[in-house]
Amino acid sequence: MRLHTKFQQGMSMISLLIMLTMLGVFIALGIRVVPTVTEYMAIKRAMLSSRELGSSVREIEAAFDRQASVSYIESISGKDLEITKNGDNFEISFAYQKKIPLIGPASLILDYAGTTASIAVK
Repeated sequence: MRLHTKFQQGMSMISLLIMLTMLGVFIALGIRVVPTVTEYMAIKRAMLSSRELGSSVREIEAAFDRQASVSYIESISGKDLEITKNGDNFEISFAYQKKIPLIGPASLILDYAGTTASIAVK
């Protein structure tokens, strides 16, 4: 007589619930982080565009503010930009923090920064 032992394959109900919970946490974080990354990318585009359009610090700030209103940028304004003149070109940089509340006292703080120092003007 031959005994066959079958091994159960697949996930148990508890491991499935744990996996779904972890997936839910990652999706919830993504839903809160993606808009801040999108805004950061819009800030970088507005910074580059305002550098091309402005010929003085005030013009660059005003151009950035116009771009910010069109692109729904709320984290920084033209006054928050650090603008320095380097020869004939302007170098623009920015840095800011975005605080995302999670649960209770826990929150996620993201540091964003960008500069045009390494980008050549055409």
